Amino acid sequence: MRFVDFLKDKIIQIILILFSLITIEIFLIIYPIGSFIRIYIPLVIVLSYFIGLIIEYYNKKEFYNNVIVTLDELDEKYLITEIIKHSDFIEGKIFEECLSTIDKSMIDNVNKYKYLTEDYKEYIELWIHEIKIPIATSKMIIENNKNKVTKSIDEELNKVDDYTEQALYYARSNTVEKDYYIKSSKLADIVNECIKRNKSNLINQKAMLNLHDLDSIVNTDSKWIVFILNQIIQNSIKYKSDERILEFEIYSKVNKENVVLYIKDNGIGIKQSELSRVFEKGFTGENGRLQNKKSTGIGLFLCKKLCDKLGIFIEIESEYKEGTIIKLIFPKDSYTDIR
Repeated sequence: MRFVDFLKDKIIQIILILFSLITIEIFLIIYPIGSFIRIYIPLVIVLSYFIGLIIEYYNKKEFYNNVIVTLDELDEKYLITEIIKHSDFIEGKIFEECLSTIDKSMIDNVNKYKYLTEDYKEYIELWIHEIKIPIATSKMIIENNKNKVTKSIDEELNKVDDYTEQALYYARSNTVEKDYYIKSSKLADIVNECIKRNKSNLINQKAMLNLHDLDSIVNTDSKWIVFILNQIIQNSIKYKSDERILEFEIYSKVNKENVVLYIKDNGIGIKQSELSRVFEKGFTGENGRLQNKKSTGIGLFLCKKLCDKLGIFIEIESEYKEGTIIKLIFPKDSYTDIR
């Protein structure tokens, strides 16, 4: 707060003081009073007023500067009412009361919507678990009545099952810490589980698999990693090249500080200009618009979000019309930081 701005705010008071001094001088002229008294009285009034202004200015400046500095340093701005120093002037106290009231109202509003969000999330999870029952039943019926039609229906049911699972993991993605179990897992077991889940699609595509060097051990939640791998493999199948048979190479490398799992395909690849955006929510790129209009742009976004929660790094490299490599990097820590 600048002193000039403070004086501008007091301009009416200053004008009134000057008017009062002029009035006093006019009345003093009427009476036979010495020059010293005529100068002394206005001077005392002016000095007293401006000394009071300076004291008020520094008190307010210290308070409001403290508020501004504290607010800049805070990540959670709403905590300002708990940290700022209490003022000793009336405007500051009113300001503190207003902040406190606003803060309380904001917290009440946030809690209200948090409750509604949690309630909706619980409903979504319940609905997904319920819908899986008729899906599983339908697949059993198909298994006992195999023909070309039921085979096609089974493929579509697999897609429905994948989308419902994606919705379930999306609903849980903000609360990974409530549903995780970190343990030593062999990458071969994780990859094989994912391949098993995509067996029908891989067979239909006549995909060629090259799995090697997967004996590495990582500390993670295998269930979540299987889901992440599943999204990556489904993306590779979705964006395969029409000019060649789909090929996968999945392997790992053990480094000093981490274990890297590579998922490599020979699909249509991604343009370099779009690589930096593939993990954005809803981003489908040119491939999503032209190659497959059903793309939602959720798969890789969800992979990145879950990897961040699990303390795993995910990187992507691609050459347009040649293929894509996705790397999952598992740190060699004694624990995994779930945030």
